[in-house]
Amino acid sequence: MSPPAIDNEAENLVASDHPDQVAIEEAPAKVPDVQVPQRSSLILPSPEARRERATSRSLEREASRIRLQELKQNKARESKHFVNCPLDYDTKKRLERAASENDLKMTVIVKAAIDQFLKDNGY
Repeated sequence: MSPPAIDNEAENLVASDHPDQVAIEEAPAKVPDVQVPQRSSLILPSPEARRERATSRSLEREASRIRLQELKQNKARESKHFVNCPLDYDTKKRLERAASENDLKMTVIVKAAIDQFLKDNGY
């Protein structure tokens, strides 16, 4: 009677060592069919079509790059006409105080003052 008991213990050990295999054997092997397209059934563009598409994309990128560069240059042209003038200490402090109290930049105040002076004098 001992040998059959040992055989049962061996079977139990095998079953406990591989519970996944037992579950796999018991589970139904029904997997839904998924159609994978065959490589030959896909429509691949010809080398000429690929080359043409790549050329047109690169031309579009180049055109947009040039447009962006022109926009940046126009903006720089409009805003980069500097006037450098020395101010005495009191005038500079008054300008700083006026800018901070009115929550403006000093350049805005100076531009407005220059513009007002030119209008008043007919320029």
